[in-house]
Amino acid sequence: MTEKPSLLLQKQEKNTQTRAEHSLRSELTYDQRSFIMNGERVFLNSATIHYFRMPREEWREVLMKAKLAGMNCIDTYFAWNVHEPEEGQWSFEGDHDCGAFLDLCAELGMYVITRPGPFICAEWDFGGFPYWLETKQGIRFRQNNEAYLHYVDLYFDRIIPIIRERQLSAGGTVILVQVENEYGYLMDDAAASAHMNHLRDSLLQRGIDVPLITCVGGAEGTIEGANFWSGADGHYAKLREKQPDTPKVVTEFWTGWFENWGGPSAIQKTPALLEKRIMEILRAGYTGISYYMFYGGTNFGGYGGRTVGSSDIFMITSYDYDAPLNEYGRVTAKYAVAKTLSYFVHAFGALLMETEEVPTEQIKVRHSQGISVRGRCKGNEQIWFLESHKDERETFHVTLEEGRTIPVALNPGQIIPILDRVEIAEHVYLTGGTMITGNEVVNGELTLFIVAEAGQRSVVELESNVLNVRGSSMQVLVEHDPVREVYRFDLVHFREPGIIHLEASGVPIRFVVLDKEMMDRTWRIDGGGEPDQLRYAIGFDDVDVSSSGQVTGMISDPNRTIMLLGSWTGGEQTLIGHEFIYGERNKLQSGIPDEHVVESSAAIRHSQFTRLPMPPKLSDSPDLSRVTLTAQQRSSSGQPEHFSQYGQDFGYLLYECDFDRSVNGITTLILPDLQDTARIYVNHVEQALVRQVGAAGMQVQTNKGKNTLQVLVQHMGRLNFSPYLGESKGLAGSVYIGGSVQDIRRNWHTEQGIVHLDEVNDHHLQEDRLLSRTFTLDGMDRAILVGAVSQGLRINGMDVPMEGYQDWFSFDTLDLSLYLRPGEINTLEMPYSRTPLNRLELILYRSENELKDWRMAGMNALLPQQWETYEASNKSGHLQTHGQTADYSGNRSATPVGNGTNGQPVWYRWQFSKSAVPGHYRVNLMLRLTGMSKGTLHLNGHHLGRYWQIGPQEDYKIPVSWLQEENELLLFDEEGRAPERVRLLYDNLSQYPWVVVE
Repeated sequence: MTEKPSLLLQKQEKNTQTRAEHSLRSELTYDQRSFIMNGERVFLNSATIHYFRMPREEWREVLMKAKLAGMNCIDTYFAWNVHEPEEGQWSFEGDHDCGAFLDLCAELGMYVITRPGPFICAEWDFGGFPYWLETKQGIRFRQNNEAYLHYVDLYFDRIIPIIRERQLSAGGTVILVQVENEYGYLMDDAAASAHMNHLRDSLLQRGIDVPLITCVGGAEGTIEGANFWSGADGHYAKLREKQPDTPKVVTEFWTGWFENWGGPSAIQKTPALLEKRIMEILRAGYTGISYYMFYGGTNFGGYGGRTVGSSDIFMITSYDYDAPLNEYGRVTAKYAVAKTLSYFVHAFGALLMETEEVPTEQIKVRHSQGISVRGRCKGNEQIWFLESHKDERETFHVTLEEGRTIPVALNPGQIIPILDRVEIAEHVYLTGGTMITGNEVVNGELTLFIVAEAGQRSVVELESNVLNVRGSSMQVLVEHDPVREVYRFDLVHFREPGIIHLEASGVPIRFVVLDKEMMDRTWRIDGGGEPDQLRYAIGFDDVDVSSSGQVTGMISDPNRTIMLLGSWTGGEQTLIGHEFIYGERNKLQSGIPDEHVVESSAAIRHSQFTRLPMPPKLSDSPDLSRVTLTAQQRSSSGQPEHFSQYGQDFGYLLYECDFDRSVNGITTLILPDLQDTARIYVNHVEQALVRQVGAAGMQVQTNKGKNTLQVLVQHMGRLNFSPYLGESKGLAGSVYIGGSVQDIRRNWHTEQGIVHLDEVNDHHLQEDRLLSRTFTLDGMDRAILVGAVSQGLRINGMDVPMEGYQDWFSFDTLDLSLYLRPGEINTLEMPYSRTPLNRLELILYRSENELKDWRMAGMNALLPQQWETYEASNKSGHLQTHGQTADYSGNRSATPVGNGTNGQPVWYRWQFSKSAVPGHYRVNLMLRLTGMSKGTLHLNGHHLGRYWQIGPQEDYKIPVSWLQEENELLLFDEEGRAPERVRLLYDNLSQYPWVVVE
């Protein structure tokens, strides 16, 4: 049989014809150095922004912030479960209009990298798969499984045309499309090829003609990128060995990290470290960086996912990610870092993309101890990357070729690029001992920004046959070496910007000398790509450009100098912030009638800017509706159904059954398959909040005779990354009464003695050293091991299969029942991996003690039924409503009690008016839930997400675009905590005015 011609080659030929027919305005090609757009090399500065993590009304401002930071590309996932929440019910309107998002990127002149999945990870529920996919018979996710691929094809039929119609070949700006996502974490390329090639061909068949990319694992005919935070050199070497003829891009550069309920705040990746990691990427030779995330946004509704690493790593509602733009779209210190280095790339990227690394043995730079030097060169032009290994800031001297010595100041661990004889104009060569951004003509002058810390000195050299200093706003020492035709500028960096005008070889040049903080407040506004429209605004904390092109800026310090360079309506200017905020031109722009214009700055300040915006105030007496937990009216089933079986995507399910006990007392409830947090009630008294899941057992108080068990489960998010996607949410399978839960982290035996796995162990304990431990069944016939087990587990000499498991997952749930030896001592063996372990439990129970005849109730049964008026509780812990008092303070065994705790779930409802916001302010609204327990938030019909007051999240985003003149805020609290300290507030930057910049 003859081999079928490659579909990849067939489609490439067809796409070539299509491009010719459409007479494309743009064409993207590539070589081993970079991507090439219409013959010109392009460094991809890409901002990862997910349209589905914010309201549509916020898209433009967030995308514009990326553009202003020097990003030329947007990277986005497409979330299948957003677009097909129920089978066959497609949603591409409003906030879900991904086509409109791509169109907006094009309108702003941004390239786009699309990542349609179908799996996206993204800390998003189920990795983007819709919940109902779990119910399909025989389905296996991310495999060449017939059922799975059938639904993937249906999804691609809908999503790919949206992308196809916006490719370069159709006049759009989509330049790259990703095949799947991080498949290399599951298996190597050889094992993955069948599935990856199928998905690749599915894209080609549907008309994708731009280059295809992959990340962490590749496929034939695609360009592979790397995902990482650190280790740029190692990843670069692997990519270069694997694909020597393709550009090297960082498909995900992790600017921060996600946060999970009960975990620490993810602030470990500091701005200084971010700067260093970007420098490592540039030094290694990458010519594309996708900042994951540039803006994180919010996991509204139930879309926050869950990941491996423990049993209960559930994503918080905020997906701030400690990204350059925070959850509210505000700029941060990391934004300033990304912007400065993007401006550097914009200025000298053409050189970077043409360079090769200088071999170590060829480096002739001499330097003192405490720093290391690596370089990249193109001909005689070189960029040296100096890295400090000292513990404090220090000024080092480096000697370049021909004995040229310059000082360089470095912070501990900092990397600074030193330009060495870089040609910036014909016969004009630049050498700089500090960060230099900007290298373009602005208002007729070649403008460079020379940047260092405040009070720092720096040296810049220009080689030119003729140079004249035409003027300077600062003191500057210029030394001339006539032999080498070098002019050496000794500069000092003040908080006040300085400008030096000069002419070199007939070229007008301008040095703008800034300290680092003023560089952070420097904004490049490209004017739609027209050179004569290029502008810079210096001194603003934040800047925005409207759809009409109007520039506005925010000023936090009215005493700061503001400088405008380029083609502004009023020409180039240097003013003080007061003149922008209180000046006559802004009074007129504000629409104040002429007769009200006064010369008194104080009067203007009083009339316009002292009325700070105040957030809406919530009433002290919200309405409340107690939830009666009952499923008595529901028919019974043999076993509980999980969420997908029940036909519910997110929210809560209540499970209920009756059982008999012969005596009063405490017994153990066993939940062998529980994947979410759950509240356990016996006889309508809460007994426990289960947090560590997978399998769980807890002690409960029971009565002699009939007892009613209720389990209230909140869907906390499905695994977004794991070999085990598609876990059943809620209660899945049988539940048992009676049994035991043993913490077995201690007293493991090795040849060297006893090892306790809940402690840090000596370094001499080798990885894979065999550990063993025994246990007895005590009349039980079922056993589950849950927690941080190690690959290679054995019980009673038999291997326990753990397909796909890796020790760094730190969590698995294993049913050991088939391996047990009743009446004997049973032995567990496993290799040592690492310690301390946060969980390793052995759960024992009897098959005959299964609880049956379950009743279930979904969210409809938990909705508010009857509203009452809440009155603040008194200090004795009473909840008061309309003349009646219910005392629940003595009814809360095994769970924390707070003032006003109701003991059952409660809905609270506030009606509030939208606050008037003065026109000079831009506010961001958040909700602080001090004193509450756990539940969900809703505003005007929008599901704002889950909340849980165990940290690290304290405040919850209220999108201003979702506010109406009159608003309804609903809060479902599982414990019925008193809402007396719940309040709305604005973020800190809401207090500063914005002004029009012309």
